[in-house]
Amino acid sequence: MKKIITCTMFLAMLALSGLAHAGERAGAFSFSPYVGGYSFDEEQALRRNRMVYGLRLGYDWTDSFATELVGNYINAEEFPGGHDRSTWSYRLDFLYNFMPQAAMVPYIAAGAGGIHFEYPKNQTGDLSEVTANVGGGVKFFMTDSIALRADARYLWDFSNENWRHEAFNNIEYSLGFTFLFGGARPAAASAAETTPAPAERAPAQPAAEQPATGAPAGEAPLGPVPAAEPTPGHYKYCVTMNIEFDIDRANVRPEYREQVAKVGNFMKKYPTTTAVIEGHTDNVGTYNHNMELSQQRAENVVSYLVDNFGIDRSRLTAKGYGFTRPVADNSTEAGKQKNRRIEAIIDCAFDVQQIQPAERLCMSLVIDFDSGKSEVKPQYRDEIAKVADYMKQYPTTTAVIEGHTDNVGSPENNMRLSQQRAENVVRYLVENFGIDRSRLSAKGYGATRRISYNNTPEGRAQNRRINAVIDCVVR
Repeated sequence: MKKIITCTMFLAMLALSGLAHAGERAGAFSFSPYVGGYSFDEEQALRRNRMVYGLRLGYDWTDSFATELVGNYINAEEFPGGHDRSTWSYRLDFLYNFMPQAAMVPYIAAGAGGIHFEYPKNQTGDLSEVTANVGGGVKFFMTDSIALRADARYLWDFSNENWRHEAFNNIEYSLGFTFLFGGARPAAASAAETTPAPAERAPAQPAAEQPATGAPAGEAPLGPVPAAEPTPGHYKYCVTMNIEFDIDRANVRPEYREQVAKVGNFMKKYPTTTAVIEGHTDNVGTYNHNMELSQQRAENVVSYLVDNFGIDRSRLTAKGYGFTRPVADNSTEAGKQKNRRIEAIIDCAFDVQQIQPAERLCMSLVIDFDSGKSEVKPQYRDEIAKVADYMKQYPTTTAVIEGHTDNVGSPENNMRLSQQRAENVVRYLVENFGIDRSRLSAKGYGATRRISYNNTPEGRAQNRRINAVIDCVVR
């Protein structure tokens, strides 16, 4: 088994686009007039399809979660009979926005309220009933504060007469606009930022030089940039054990104990080492079952190392990943077999075998993303090729692609966006350069690992970056 040391490649200060952010924003109030159609249950003795006019008043608690007060008017008409009924509906809805910072924001919604039917004075009294609804829609943001909105709801009308029986089933569909006010807007200066041309881009530095006056208002002082994993001064010795388990069993079978012995003998020889025993499964069965099964199998390998090789339990950690980290396609039996595995990741100090750290290799990539987007554009193929060419030249290398952002937007969105961008760079390496997916992983850090202050366009540009941390094999 080849020994691996970390040779950290900080590839890429990725300059993300600084155009105005579209989408939802935490702390914003919304005003949404709309018009549409309302379809009554035929059992309600009303003409089925009528116009509806309404207004929604909302508040975004976070980028993703919002509440709305909704009121509307329906000019209902009795059928048969033809008498008009002025009908008012009111409710409180809860919304969850998907991709809240994108230009197109789909959402789901649910809520409850009531509906009030007004009768002519010469007829029986007015009628009020309880309603509940589920549905969803999509918002198309034309600016950072104005969106075209389409919405559809399925409503249950619990008639006073039918309260203990089946509810009436109604449908509402509408089209309108949403206007946002307030909330956490991005800094105006970022709208004019552009990414420097690749030829002019300076290599990434551990931290940008800052004025002697200290941190700007609202920002903590810069600290040291967290080291990549594993920390410099260590290497990782990785053993993949192709251990087969009986169905729904976690015991280590006798014919695979020789593979476990590789780990036990190595750790006995080097008593300063520690190890994480990882359990992985294929995708047969439920998510929860596979997570539990992979954890149990990893723990049984740990117990086997403790009981049979005398490895101190404090040096071992078990971690089950279920089917979340496949190394092959689960659509074939051969692929499933590769995914059912145990891996031992052993962390060793360099002095274990007097290995000297390899020279640090630094590259700089310049890639630009559209605002709030994570797709990798074709024109940046040559930049990403720098990573691919290196990994092809050294086929035993592995890499962690790290995504980082500035502080524009909410922390939740920045974490999500940095993860998406890192994953898309990983996918681009796999699909366009043939790098095996098992050699790559993605990790988003949002704005948590600054290398510069965010109070200037230049500082924000330095923080918007992609790092590739590559483990290099020393032969």
